[in-house]
Amino acid sequence: MTKRIAVIGSGFAGLSAACHLAKAGYKVTVFEKNTSAGGRARQFKMSGFTFDMGPSWYWMPDVFDHFFSQFGKLTSDYYDLIRLNPSYRVKFKDEQVDLPASMPEMEALFEQIEPGAAKGLRTFLKQAEYKYEVGINDLVYKPSRSLTEFIDPRLLKGLLKMDVFTSMSKHIRRYFKNEKLIQLLEFPVLFLGSTPENTPALYSLMNYADISLGTWYPQGGMYEVVKAMVSLAKELGVEFHLNEGVTSFEYEGKSISKVVTTKSEYEMDVVVGGADYHHIETQILPEAFRNYSPKYWDSRTMAPSSLLFYIGVDKELPNMLHHVLFFDEDFKQHAHEIYNDPKWPTKPLLYTSATSKTDKSVAPDGCENLVVLIPVAPDLEDTAEMRQKYFELVMDRLEAFTGTNIRDHVICQKSFAHNDFKADYNSFKGNAYGLANTLMQTAILKPSIKNKHLKNLYFTGQLTVPGPGVPPSIISGEVVTREIEKDFK
Repeated sequence: MTKRIAVIGSGFAGLSAACHLAKAGYKVTVFEKNTSAGGRARQFKMSGFTFDMGPSWYWMPDVFDHFFSQFGKLTSDYYDLIRLNPSYRVKFKDEQVDLPASMPEMEALFEQIEPGAAKGLRTFLKQAEYKYEVGINDLVYKPSRSLTEFIDPRLLKGLLKMDVFTSMSKHIRRYFKNEKLIQLLEFPVLFLGSTPENTPALYSLMNYADISLGTWYPQGGMYEVVKAMVSLAKELGVEFHLNEGVTSFEYEGKSISKVVTTKSEYEMDVVVGGADYHHIETQILPEAFRNYSPKYWDSRTMAPSSLLFYIGVDKELPNMLHHVLFFDEDFKQHAHEIYNDPKWPTKPLLYTSATSKTDKSVAPDGCENLVVLIPVAPDLEDTAEMRQKYFELVMDRLEAFTGTNIRDHVICQKSFAHNDFKADYNSFKGNAYGLANTLMQTAILKPSIKNKHLKNLYFTGQLTVPGPGVPPSIISGEVVTREIEKDFK
């Protein structure tokens, strides 16, 4: 008899798991509490504007290619990719810098900022490429259930070259002295949810992904990837139950026998938790079946939350690019107010995405769709007054940057922060990115992919291996499938 598998949550990890499990011959049902698939990568529309609600960077294109190739597909079967050039713009206090897509131009830029830096960049990226190849192929695809998985000659031989015990901050400063170049290379760490001082230099592999593999955009927005994965899943026979959250399980001995939802109950042989790990443990599982205690969860170092503004503007915005990073305030102070002294930031860094600069389908003619993100500490008090305060701050900064009035041309806006992350995604402490990728929260030190009390409960997504981000989440779905195949042939 075909095994029946429930996947809770339809984010990238849940969708990936659903596709892989269906391909392996299981009968798969996806349960999603929201009215549309995609999890944090949902899309919404208002007043003729289209917004990606979450992920906006298409990095590591090889991971997407690898995923679809396993089903005999190409990404181009579902969406059209454009490589952005410049990849993004960075606003410093005294100037702005565009990061070119071509390597010779990138080397020239580094050399212009710091004589001799082009050679340093070549050496730095050569090491980063090695980490990327070994990290992605030999580390990231491991389930991290036992140390024995890592007794691998290639891994052991290259352990020192992987810079696991060196911080990103120290590693980058071996090659570069100019603070602007250092900030440019430390920036991808923001996606990993920790400071450069607390992130292993292993993650310079992200610099290789950024500079060498490039920044891409799927026409129509990141939600095109969600639509592609849903389409593939349905083609493979996966059933989707939208607007149907899972509320509890029924048990037979040491196994889950039924999944109970807001609408019905379903007999299942295996359950994959692609929703928030902490929520499943504390709100769905009884205490006897939980992997971790409240003390354990409270001791975790969380990645930041975000205050997001989705803004429709009835004019074109000069000086704005598809991606702009605002490093015009003190990076260390903002980081301190996220990780060391959690509070609403005094002078925050910003990130903006205006996909209308690349894609005219996402905004009415002559208009811009603008997403503004401020990284903030998780578990802060989230009020309408606080959001309005930061909206005014954002408008001040963007009007200065663009040299034009924006406030009077905002025709629609929506904000999204801690309370929304909790309400829409059951997000632990209202985090946006999962667990920080610190050394003590890497590989086997992350929450386990398998429940240790129940034979048929597994986890996937940003709170387990391999970690936060779109490509790691897609990989996570493949990793959990392999573990299920071992246990439930």
